[in-house]
Amino acid sequence: MEAFDLDTQILILKYALLFGFTFTFSIMLNQILLKFSKNLGKRTADVSMIRWASEAKPSLVGISFFIIFLITYSVYTVFFNFEGTLLSTQNLGVLGAVCLGFLMGLSDDAYNTNPALKLSTQIFCGLLLCLTGTYISLFPLEILNYIITVVWVVAVMNSINMLDNMDSITTVVSIFILLIALVALYYSPDFSHFYLALILGTLSALFAFLIYNWHPSKMFMGDTGSQFLGILLAPIGIIYFWNNKGISGVEASGKQLCIVLLAFIIPIFDTATVIINRLRRGQAPYIGGKDHTTHHLSHMGLSDRKVAFLFIGISILSFIMVWIIVRFLTPWSHILTATFMLYFLSVFRSLYNVTRIRKARKRFHDETRKSQGRILERA
Repeated sequence: MEAFDLDTQILILKYALLFGFTFTFSIMLNQILLKFSKNLGKRTADVSMIRWASEAKPSLVGISFFIIFLITYSVYTVFFNFEGTLLSTQNLGVLGAVCLGFLMGLSDDAYNTNPALKLSTQIFCGLLLCLTGTYISLFPLEILNYIITVVWVVAVMNSINMLDNMDSITTVVSIFILLIALVALYYSPDFSHFYLALILGTLSALFAFLIYNWHPSKMFMGDTGSQFLGILLAPIGIIYFWNNKGISGVEASGKQLCIVLLAFIIPIFDTATVIINRLRRGQAPYIGGKDHTTHHLSHMGLSDRKVAFLFIGISILSFIMVWIIVRFLTPWSHILTATFMLYFLSVFRSLYNVTRIRKARKRFHDETRKSQGRILERA
């Protein structure tokens, strides 16, 4: 293996120091927020909210995420701004969208904002990204690309928010999405020190939060954290999954789709399962409830930690698959698209069946109790 030159070694050292500094600073922030938080973010104090945990806990870690994001952005300007792109329209658009998403999440944690206001803010975040150059490029018509980008941004922000329903789940899933993004970034000709720094800074904040969020948790992520992560993961997914410049050829769209589905496999199947089941019951998909995939796995006997380990296993497998795709599978073929799609659908079907098994068991027990009641009445 060829040794790194001196400049590369210094650069790696800088990134290691950045990760170490933001990780340590994030732990300090979390400890301060945990110690001094009183009311803001204790969402379970509102009886209208439905959460898996039975007790109220601080949901202020999104503030820590955002502070680390701003610190990373600032440190990049001093030590890593090799490309001279700090004030580029695209980077400023990402900064503006992240700030808007964070403020909306913070407002929701504090005041339980109207769902229509949340949706309109998410749509505006998507439009802001489009207008500043970060959009999914699939169609010749720009308007179609803008529409699918806004749908993507809204979907990611809501899926990450909905996934935050059990200790550590959203945290570990977001960690692996960012790790997959690092792989895609490394092998992409569109390598960017700016996004590398942001990804490393966010990863450090997530690892630091995992210390407090692993079951039994001391802190929740809250809408502040989940909305921040959603609006940050959305543009990273656009740039390094949807629009990865290392992906080319006739079958490029199939390759892009496979990477997107593998990277976001857990948010996709959890959100889709919840929406399908709630619509089948005649319920609104956006109303909270204890009917997520995680909850059904828990009802089947898995502890919260085992559910987290199961999702970690799925994420590791997806990480390996994406690494194989971007590193080795060139050229691409429709057979490869079908193979990875089959894996995705198999995981989706397996976990969806878990929710149906739970429902079938509940229906069986309900019918059994009714039958026993009728027998007692006759007696």
